[in-house]
Amino acid sequence: MKNTSVDEFYKEIAAHIPDEISKEIGHFNVFKYEDVLARLKVKPVMPYNRRTYYKISLISGEYTLEYADKAVEIGTQTLLFATPKIPYHYNPKGENQSGYFCIFTEDFLTKTKSGIKLDELPIFKPGNFPVFQIRDEDWKEMQAIFMKMYREISSDYVYKYDLLRNYVLELIHYGQKLQPATALYTTHTASARIASLFIELLERQFPIESPQQKLSLRTAADYANRLAVHVNHLNKVLKENTGKTTTEIIASRIIQEAKILLKQTDWNISQIADSLGFEEVAHFSNFFRKQTSLAPITFRS
Repeated sequence: MKNTSVDEFYKEIAAHIPDEISKEIGHFNVFKYEDVLARLKVKPVMPYNRRTYYKISLISGEYTLEYADKAVEIGTQTLLFATPKIPYHYNPKGENQSGYFCIFTEDFLTKTKSGIKLDELPIFKPGNFPVFQIRDEDWKEMQAIFMKMYREISSDYVYKYDLLRNYVLELIHYGQKLQPATALYTTHTASARIASLFIELLERQFPIESPQQKLSLRTAADYANRLAVHVNHLNKVLKENTGKTTTEIIASRIIQEAKILLKQTDWNISQIADSLGFEEVAHFSNFFRKQTSLAPITFRS
């Protein structure tokens, strides 16, 4: 499983990391799409990989987006938030692509007074689809933020990185305001906490990054034991909070990872089945077919 690093990102866009930026704690940089496209002699092909950095893109134009196991057609004006945990790829359609994007590591934001943890923010929560088609007025506001970042990165202001951190947080909060209210606010009941802990425990097992890595928790009973609750209680809590059973949620997350591994790696079906906790390839094939109506090999091809 390949994870694209910051260094590899700069190779992809035929650029180098500025010396000043390389000395900063964490990493941040901002780009205009037009500048990147002009520097490349051929149309860039973004690999469908997980990255080791976060990315916020403000794009004008039409393109096909593949995010986790989803593929959608997107057009006009779009705001996209990408996390290192989820592989993504977008393929521009036509020549009229413009906008901005910034990349940053989690370390870049550790110096903020809030001590923010990116993966705990609603915009980067597992299972979300943080892609927003935005109105003209929203586009103008966010474009203004990107333009300020673009100017500031080249300034000689001593505290410019503190200012850039504020701009990044402003973009994140702007995106979170575009999310449905149900994604931003959760009740703090005991059952909601158990549901939250279950999802966190589930997501900790992913991504699967090598054939040697195996899921340690596979069944509802495995999760109930780890959370120190009865399996029936866990199932009741999840049903109340998500509308799905424990087994359904686990199966959905495993099938999402299976699709990613089939599409993104060259591992054979046996290796994928083993890494996902299936003792026999036939068991995995039956599971995959039941969830998708396709055989794994058919989905891959």
